[in-house]
Amino acid sequence: MRNRIAPFLPGPLRRRVAPGWSPKPVVAVVRLSGIIGPSQPLRGGLNLAAVAAALEAAFSMRGVKAVALLINSPGGSPVQSSLIYKRIRSLAEEKGVPVYAFAEDVAASGGYMIACAADEIYADQSSVLGSIGVVSAGFGFTGLIEKLGVERRVHTAGESEAMLDPFQPEKPEEVARLKALQGDVHDYFKKLVSDARGERLKKDDPEIFSGAFWAGEGAVARGLADGIGDVRGKMRELFGKEVRLKLVSSRGPWWRPSAGGGVDSSRGEGLFARLGAGFAAELGDGLIAAAERRSLWSRFGL
Repeated sequence: MRNRIAPFLPGPLRRRVAPGWSPKPVVAVVRLSGIIGPSQPLRGGLNLAAVAAALEAAFSMRGVKAVALLINSPGGSPVQSSLIYKRIRSLAEEKGVPVYAFAEDVAASGGYMIACAADEIYADQSSVLGSIGVVSAGFGFTGLIEKLGVERRVHTAGESEAMLDPFQPEKPEEVARLKALQGDVHDYFKKLVSDARGERLKKDDPEIFSGAFWAGEGAVARGLADGIGDVRGKMRELFGKEVRLKLVSSRGPWWRPSAGGGVDSSRGEGLFARLGAGFAAELGDGLIAAAERRSLWSRFGL
């Protein structure tokens, strides 16, 4: 006779009453979205501090079969990209849990570096992946301050302390030093991708490490991704139709967008009381940062 009370019992008792019962497989889902870099008031930043708790929770979830990363980032800080990559790999090896990355609009530059922490990478047909390169951008204000009649005064106790000052003309030797530094970072990025993708990566393609990027099918053809697919479809294919996807997120102050791309509106503290006295200065920096963020996204047609 069918046992009608088993579904309503706590887990341990249910297993005793219904010997054939087994829990549904669980996949932890972590969303990694936004520009990679420090957090500031009114804007989130995708960095290790912002996502560490969510990653720890995902890999420590009871009975978890895999961790799925939903990545939507055009890149940013190479250091924070590397730190997030290393934390994911460390947790995956420590817990023995496989990792799958799913590119949304874009997983490029540092965003692609993070995706390489996964055992397999999947994308939509219209996702943009790649941009394995290093870029440094800024502004030059020398002409502007001349028109305004402003005199720039810089005093240093080291000849390189004011290197690439945007209010002074560029010097060839300083540009050469910056390019050398970028070369070191690029070499690290190339090795990381080569080690992570292994034989799947079409290394004979001269554009792979040029900073070029491709839509879904082009990325798959070059070994940057393993296939076309979405998180729900792929996890059902791997773990069955009963698989449960559990979103794990880090909650920050309600007024700050999280690395998951949302705002936690459940906290009622006053906005300006939490921002503190540095709000005006941060706001000025934020306007410049907003222009830089816009340029990063627009590079990929977004």
